[in-house]
Formats: sequence, C-alpha cells, structure tokens
Amino acid sequence: MQAISRRLGHQSLKPAASLSSFKSIYPLSDHHYGADHPRHASSLAAKGVGHLIRKGTGGRSSVSGIVATVFGATGFLGRYVVQQLAKMGSQVLVPFRGSEDSHRHLKLMGDLGQIVPMKYNPRDENSIKAVMAKANVVINLIGRDHETRNYSFEELNHGMTEQLAMISKEHGGIMRFIQVSCLGASASSPSRMLRAKAAGEEAVLREMPEATVMKPAVMIGTEDRILNRWAHFAKKYSFLPLIGDGSTKIQPVYVVDVAAAIIAALKDDGSSMGKVYELGGPEIFTMQELADLMHDVIREWPRYVKVPFPIAKALATPRAVLINKVPFPLPTPNIFNLDEINALTIDSVVSENALTFNDLGIVPHKLKGYPIEFLISYRKGGPQFGSTISERVSPDSFP
Repeated sequence: MQAISRRLGHQSLKPAASLSSFKSIYPLSDHHYGADHPRHASSLAAKGVGHLIRKGTGGRSSVSGIVATVFGATGFLGRYVVQQLAKMGSQVLVPFRGSEDSHRHLKLMGDLGQIVPMKYNPRDENSIKAVMAKANVVINLIGRDHETRNYSFEELNHGMTEQLAMISKEHGGIMRFIQVSCLGASASSPSRMLRAKAAGEEAVLREMPEATVMKPAVMIGTEDRILNRWAHFAKKYSFLPLIGDGSTKIQPVYVVDVAAAIIAALKDDGSSMGKVYELGGPEIFTMQELADLMHDVIREWPRYVKVPFPIAKALATPRAVLINKVPFPLPTPNIFNLDEINALTIDSVVSENALTFNDLGIVPHKLKGYPIEFLISYRKGGPQFGSTISERVSPDSFP
C-alpha cells in the first residue's frame, strides 16, 4: 500500500508532461485567461480597503475581499446597500434584532452563503463584538425618525453610534468605517434627532478619524417614508396637510444614489477617508412642489390644508409627552411627527462648499421619472387606469 502511495505521489509531482501535451492539442492563451486580464482585475483600490484577497470577474460569484457588517441592513437604505455589496462578491453580515422574516428579502441578493444574518442585541457589547468579529468593513445605517418606548433619539443615534465606533477601534481589523447621518444634522438644529445625529458624527470622528460620514437628504424610493405616506393619506382622505405654508426647501435624493455613494467610497483609493459628504439630489423642491409632483404621478387633483407650525406642534405634542408615561405602545406618527415638524422650520439643502456626489464620481438621478414610478400603484383603478393629468378638471369649474 505504501509503494502505491509513493508511486501516486511521484506522478502527482510531474504534471508538466501531461499539461504540455494538453496545451499542444488545445492551446490556451495566458493573455485571455490570466489574472492580469482587465476583465478579471478587481475594481477595488488596495489603499482604501487594505490588501484584500480578491478573485473573479467582479460579479456576485466573485470574491471582493470585503466582509462588511451592515448595521441597519433590514431598513430602507439597508436593502440597497446590501444589494450593491453582494452583487460585487462581498460577504455581508446582517445583524438583526427582530423576527427571522426581517432579513428574508436580503438572502436572495447575494450568492450562496454570502448574506449571513446574525441575531444580536444592540445593548449587549459582547453581542455587537460577535457580529463584527470577522468583518473588515463596518457600515452604520441605524436610525429612526421617531422615538419609541424602548429607544430614544439620543440612545439610537448617538449612544449606539459611539459604541460601534469604539468597538471598531478596539477590533483592530476594521479598515473602513462608514457612518450614515442626515443632511442638516447640527448641534444647533431645532430637531432632537438631528442634534443626536450630529453628536453621533462627532463621536465617530473622535474615535476613528479615518471614518467616512455620509449625510443624505430626504431619501426617495419604493419604501420611502415621505411620498408613500403622502400618497396614502391623499387617497384615503382626499386632501393632504402641508406643515407651515409648504415653502420649506428640501433637496430629496434617490435612495439608490446614496447606496452607490457608499460603495464608491469603499472602492476608492482611500481619498474619502476622514471626510464628510452631503448627499442631496440635483433639484431643490419646496414641500408643496414635491407634493405636486406626487399628485401628478398618482393622477389626483391636489387639495392642500396648510397647517401653521403652532397648530401642527399642538397636534403632535400629546404623543411625544405620553410616549414614556403610558403602559402601552402608542401609534407610529404619520403626518404629525413633532420632531419632523421642528426640522421643517428650517430649510434642508446641501451646503455651498460641501463634498457631494460629484466628488465621488456619481451623477444623481432627477426625481421625475423612474425614481418615483412606484407611486403609480396609488392610482385609482390601478397603475394602468384612472384619469390622466390632461383629464383633470379643477373643482372650481364644476357646475
């Protein structure tokens, strides 16, 4: 038996003859099949994400070398970030604290075994360390536009963010940390959420000066929390409340562009490290102009009720006051969210000298067209039915 093993071993050490005869029959060109060919080269720069092991053509079945823990992956922006990471061959660790169904839609975005859901407790430091143990990239998308009985703005947007930055620093193997904040986040903002976001940014850059901060404006997309709410309310009640006089300026951005900006920062040569980017769309709208655009798509005549800020705050205050004083959870605020009302008292647009999409090599989409096409589901009678815009008649012209 040993003699047979030795003969097999000697044969395995001499493959050159058989390989040369194979090449004589089927000549292979190293130019087309070698790793140096552009088709097989990685688009990731080594400096930005370190010396990672990469192979493949760059698709979902390749290996990008990135193992990313994406906190908040089950949310609105999260699904688009996971999809962008997975389609270039990255392994994505998805921490979740809800049910097993909360991450089900993400599993299909990557190759087999590339999307790894991991149950965790955001208040347990060891649990957080466990989901970051194998990662070399951390992306923090955690955030919420309203408070609950369990989580305040300060704990969610500042406390957890600071904890993630500290653990990433202690980890030693995290080469990129990307923090997603909000446009308008400032210590002087009238919004508690935006003040907490600003404190979170400061904590991240204090612990990890090489981190990248993204500050997207109001994000628009299929699962968004502004146009969907407006369209649902307008269809149900035949009018739409406008906070203030509808003149507050915002710079909404397509959610896919924000996800692309995050991936572009990972792919660069490290030039985005330690920088803050303000991500706004190519157009500035007033709240009423954005609502008009929504009504055009759903083919409904716009009927607005302008609610002055003092009255809007009075309508929204009871929930904010009672949230921690009643023994049961209160409904999620829809139109009248006190913190959002406070935020709407000032304009939210990109600063004049800020780093933007252009610095990441991205041209953001205009909203009119595909980015808001999802609103056709709110048309009366279905997407292919209902009155067209040219058929709308002003209620004032009725006999």
